[in-house]
Amino acid sequence: MVNARLVLADGTSFEGESFGYPSSASGEVVFNTGMVGYPESLTDPSYAGQILCLTYPLIGNYGVPDKSLENGLIKNFESHKIQIQGLVVNQYSEKYSHHSAKKSFGEWLKEEKIPAITGIDVRALTKLLRERGTMLGKIVVGENDVEIWDPNKDNLVEKVSIHKPITYGNSRKKILLVDCGAKNNIIHSLLARNVMVIRVPWDYDFNSKGGDGEALDFDGILISNGPGDPKTCVETIQNIRKAMEQEIPVFGICLGNQLLALASGADTYKLKYGHRGQNQPAYIVGERKCFITSQNHGFAVNEATLQKGWEPWMRNANDDTNEGIRHKSKPFFSVQFHPEANPGPVDTAFLFDEFLKVLK
Repeated sequence: MVNARLVLADGTSFEGESFGYPSSASGEVVFNTGMVGYPESLTDPSYAGQILCLTYPLIGNYGVPDKSLENGLIKNFESHKIQIQGLVVNQYSEKYSHHSAKKSFGEWLKEEKIPAITGIDVRALTKLLRERGTMLGKIVVGENDVEIWDPNKDNLVEKVSIHKPITYGNSRKKILLVDCGAKNNIIHSLLARNVMVIRVPWDYDFNSKGGDGEALDFDGILISNGPGDPKTCVETIQNIRKAMEQEIPVFGICLGNQLLALASGADTYKLKYGHRGQNQPAYIVGERKCFITSQNHGFAVNEATLQKGWEPWMRNANDDTNEGIRHKSKPFFSVQFHPEANPGPVDTAFLFDEFLKVLK
């Protein structure tokens, strides 16, 4: 293996060895506390622009599955490619064993040209990020140095969204999915409930009439997850606001929670180090009911800025940050976590059913 190092913007450096693609990369360094699920996590578009540190100490021992399709989408991944800038682990296992594995983790990273570093004290790195907050950084492989890049200054959603509408399934009930970096399992979860999914780009004006003069036909809007600062999605926010004026049912997931809040007149802010993992507890406000959820976000809704008619729906049991909002009388609601899981628990999959109940 080639020597490599992780360098943070504050000058902190961690020495290790390269086991992915032998090039350097920079981005925002974040950590994920999940024990499993690296194929799903690495292909989650919400991680675009980020160098991901996996806190579980042994990574790669169950290899990487194949790219078999379901509903025209890769079944075992959450998008068509690895989305992270780079990867940091404590111990990479080159040998793997799993009935569905087709290649090693390192082979997959090399194929997709993603640098990765092993031999890092991920506990020390995670403690540092928790104490000082998420930082920019870079993985430097050999002598191939790079400049540190701040992904939060770019519109990352534009980079991960589709470019033209795609339709999945055929049913009387139709959901318009605003793709801000949608995970595949959101689509699988909707299709399993016998609805048609009309997937449109992040900035698609779904309130306007189509080329044939007819308005787009759908019963409800689902705003997907995605990367970066929600305030960069100006067009998406405007389109959501117009749809709300028509009282079209709206359900938001992760970034969708923040975008719905912004469209309603509320504000968002950047968390110190975010929530990333499959073990985040979210409780319903005013009820003794808590769910274990899968999460991946660095921004949150400022509840103090919620406008008249809106209320906090769920909060994080660890730090009481917002985990969902809803309108008191209209069919608008959203959650900060991932009810579609992949990876993670399916405690909140019922939210897709709750959304379908409010469709006209």
